[in-house]
Amino acid sequence: MMTADPKGRVLIIAGSDSGGGAGIQADIKTVTMLGGHAATAITAVTVQNTLGVHGVHPIPPAIIAAQARAVLEDIGADAIKTGMLGGLETVELVAGLLDEAAGVPAVIDPVMIAKGGAPLLDEAAISAVKTLLIPRAALLTPNAPEAEALTGLVCAATDDLRRAGEVLLGLGARAVLMKGGHVPGETVTDVLMTPDGETTFEGPRLDTRHTHGTGCTLASACAAGLAQGLPLTQATARAWAYVAEAMRRAPGLGGGHGPLDHGWPLRER
Repeated sequence: MMTADPKGRVLIIAGSDSGGGAGIQADIKTVTMLGGHAATAITAVTVQNTLGVHGVHPIPPAIIAAQARAVLEDIGADAIKTGMLGGLETVELVAGLLDEAAGVPAVIDPVMIAKGGAPLLDEAAISAVKTLLIPRAALLTPNAPEAEALTGLVCAATDDLRRAGEVLLGLGARAVLMKGGHVPGETVTDVLMTPDGETTFEGPRLDTRHTHGTGCTLASACAAGLAQGLPLTQATARAWAYVAEAMRRAPGLGGGHGPLDHGWPLRER
């Protein structure tokens, strides 16, 4: 399952998580474990642990842009993954960077709310995500609350996710992975949708509090697969399996929403 051509440069534009469970830290670990090369442009430094986000220090947009361009002009990228952006100016900046890297597929994780409930994107920035980033997305990876914020539709069931996914495709995304972790039920169903059809990924819901960083990890795993030249469905299937096993093997750290075991493939070799 983990075998892939050992290539795949992924530029990750996202925030740092001091607890190491989500954000840039989860992104780097995921891309590395899947055989790719992770480079970063950090958008914010957060004060964060498993109990929540306790502070956010935004990085100046000029520094974000300089980080990204330094990577693109020297190392290059086979895929770009975005996570926490924080505000309108950064969303607009990232849209411009994606245009500068024309031809590089972008995986857009529309991070809006932290696992503990803290808002990470304001209304103006959410509107800009709809108009500027979704049309530039090779893959958009919203969970149910994010899909509701982006479409105005209630997403309380899998069919609701499908309806929201159709709207997001209509906004210009080339593919959407509608994540069902917030939808009640004993089975978790994610739906990968493209204009040509859909593929579902299903598994039993794990009774665990150790789910911090699942969205970041899944999006970065998809980006690694695309960077390595995998077809979208295969990249998503590999990513889904990687995240599921990382959740099952979570080390049990912290007193709140704990991190996954990103390094589990090391123990399979």
